[in-house]
Amino acid sequence: MNKKTVINNLGKIMLVEAVFMIVPMLVALFYREFTDVLYFGGTIAATTLISLLFIRVKGSALNSRDGYVIVASAWLVISVIGAVPLYLSGAFKDYVGALFEIISGFTTTGASVMAEPGVLGHGMQFFRCFSHWIGGMGVLVFVLMILPMENDSSMHLIRAEVPGPTAGKLVPRMKSTSRILYGIYTVLTLSLVAVLKILGMPLYDAFCYSFATAGTGGFGICSEALGKYNSNAIEIAIGIGMLLFGINFNVYYMILLGKVKDALTNEELRVYFGIITFAVVSICINIYHTVGSVGDALRLSFFQVSSIMTTTGFSTADFAAWPQFSQHMLVFLMIVGACAGSTAGGFKVSRIIILWKSFISEIKRAINPKQMMPIRVNGSVVENKTLQSAKVYCAVYFIVVCLSVLLLSLNGLDFTTNVSAVLACFNNIGPGLSLVGPTANYSVYSAPSQLLLSLLMLTGRLEIFPMFCLFAKSAHDR
Repeated sequence: MNKKTVINNLGKIMLVEAVFMIVPMLVALFYREFTDVLYFGGTIAATTLISLLFIRVKGSALNSRDGYVIVASAWLVISVIGAVPLYLSGAFKDYVGALFEIISGFTTTGASVMAEPGVLGHGMQFFRCFSHWIGGMGVLVFVLMILPMENDSSMHLIRAEVPGPTAGKLVPRMKSTSRILYGIYTVLTLSLVAVLKILGMPLYDAFCYSFATAGTGGFGICSEALGKYNSNAIEIAIGIGMLLFGINFNVYYMILLGKVKDALTNEELRVYFGIITFAVVSICINIYHTVGSVGDALRLSFFQVSSIMTTTGFSTADFAAWPQFSQHMLVFLMIVGACAGSTAGGFKVSRIIILWKSFISEIKRAINPKQMMPIRVNGSVVENKTLQSAKVYCAVYFIVVCLSVLLLSLNGLDFTTNVSAVLACFNNIGPGLSLVGPTANYSVYSAPSQLLLSLLMLTGRLEIFPMFCLFAKSAHDR
């Protein structure tokens, strides 16, 4: 590992975070929350100073190993820095709680240790929701968009940060790809802000909930969350918004190029909406007798499926009180997640497709060993490297989940709470079941358990391998 290269890039990333933090500081200033302005200002000043010192350290072109270490280190560093103003606000009993909260924000998980988010000032609330937007597309994607970097070097970073079994470029230059991604992301976000404002949501609230929806994060700004507005139209708009941000951004780029037919026939997109449709209809039927109205059952099932499938984590009902079938269906959706190349977490639909086709191929090969069975997605043969990566990811995924549940059980809570907490944090969803259900929070866990869940959120957001590379001895050898 080239330590000078890592330090130099961390400096650039810290500088970008400092710039991002100016926005919530200005919001705090607008609402005359001068104490919070000082907290933000002090953090920005310290971060800027350290980042400039880091940038002065000159390194060489980075390789794939450096890329993984930089990405994992960057997410740890921005989280440690981002927790500072939240901790100084006095809303958290200790720094670990503030760290859990901001990691949940940046990883777009939406899990919280706060019973009442409304105790935070406007600036802090804005920062909390804005962290979803920053982390949704990825802070390193933003860095690649604005700072000069060799194209090969930038590709090593994008592979390590962008979720999915593969990471590629929309256009030949990575900087242009980053600009396209953030352009689409920004337009969709501002469109949602406009829709929510038209539907009667205050502008400040519209920005906060749009950030949380765009990043598929799920932080609310009060304990009532979306129930505060008592509006089916707002609920439906956010439900549709969550589904849109769960789609691979390559699909939107194809639409911009006029390739609408190719975009709509995308195999992952069709499977994504197929799973959603099945889940919505089956849960609607299952909860109908408890809701009493087909319309309400359909609305509630649509919103919750949209929220859990895209790993956003908003809730308009206590789904922990729904029938067992519906709860189990939502747990299944927690694991599946949305599309690769979206802002959502989870296992990813593309991996499900690849593994399912691999399973079918193995069955056919067992029946006829001489028959060649190439696995195709969208008409293209899946490379052996991608197939192997999906299989390894699947194995490591379940090992991490099992070990995490075992470690979390030392906290003394029940099995359902622990399993759902691990799945909700590892898949970047937020609410789980039982004691961490949609009407509860993660303050029931001790500080060591919150640190474990925080590490799970980071590991899940970066899709396992970057975090393992960071702590692997071989990654630090020259």
